[in-house]
Amino acid sequence: MWEEFKKFAFKGNVMDMAVGVIIGGAFGKIITSLVNDMLMPIIGIFLGKVNFADLKVVLSPAELDAAGEVVKAESAIAYGAFIQSIVDFLLVALCIFFMVKAINNMHKKEEPAPAPEEPKGPTTEELLTEIRDLMKK
Repeated sequence: MWEEFKKFAFKGNVMDMAVGVIIGGAFGKIITSLVNDMLMPIIGIFLGKVNFADLKVVLSPAELDAAGEVVKAESAIAYGAFIQSIVDFLLVALCIFFMVKAINNMHKKEEPAPAPEEPKGPTTEELLTEIRDLMKK
């Protein structure tokens, strides 16, 4: 059983997949940083200096004690974070699309030119007719 597991776990495809998952996770962090740190502030400026991460609907406000410490945290729907996640996803999907398209173009093989057609000779019937006529003579 151990040998079967080793064959499965250390096959090239499984290792390639593991490397892909690790690189994909790192790539996701880069895209998240791009969205959160570069794109969303620009979009926020165009939409009236709004920070999307702060957009939320408060269902119940936080309760504070006399010292100003939070006794009960607020309950809120953070739709701004959801918008940022959607933008993250779209950018990751766009980058992957371009990467796959580039890889497909690299792997695209040129189709060989069709071989020139050989001149057509007489059909079998024509040959048999010719042989028959020659035998009659």
